[in-house]
Amino acid sequence: MSEDKISKEIESKFGHRLRIRVNGVLIEGDKILLVKHKMGKDRDFWSTPGGGMQFGSPAQENLSREFLEETGLKITVEDFLCFHEYLNPPLHALECFFVVKRISGTATLGKDPELATENQILAEIRWMTLEELQSLDKRFIHPLFLAIKSLSELVLWKGYFNFENKYLK
Repeated sequence: MSEDKISKEIESKFGHRLRIRVNGVLIEGDKILLVKHKMGKDRDFWSTPGGGMQFGSPAQENLSREFLEETGLKITVEDFLCFHEYLNPPLHALECFFVVKRISGTATLGKDPELATENQILAEIRWMTLEELQSLDKRFIHPLFLAIKSLSELVLWKGYFNFENKYLK
């Protein structure tokens, strides 16, 4: 799918509505597991694995399902970390971040079942050190990672964050 069609597909499937998402922070050693999403022409977005909540399933089940779909890993969901409000029209999401631990599996790039095979936006899966993550273009990194000084600091954050969404002012 061409990159200009990607942004239209994202808007069609996920835009112009509030979504509740769950995200898992998996840190092993000095690395965090991240997934790169194609967001449109010349635009990628690195974030932790996760996705939209399905009605009738608890957050932990949703996150376990999303993690398996995107990474091939079976996980256990541990502590709740924080809420982040992602607001970049046409996308608007309340994201619940949890610490997760690997039960089994090897990290491999999966698929988003909400999108057809030819419309997949999952592009890469990678274990990254904080230095590698912070060397990426800041426009393409989840805002949650912009202010941290260590991966261990990330799992200490608690509360609600909007990281200066200009649309909230």
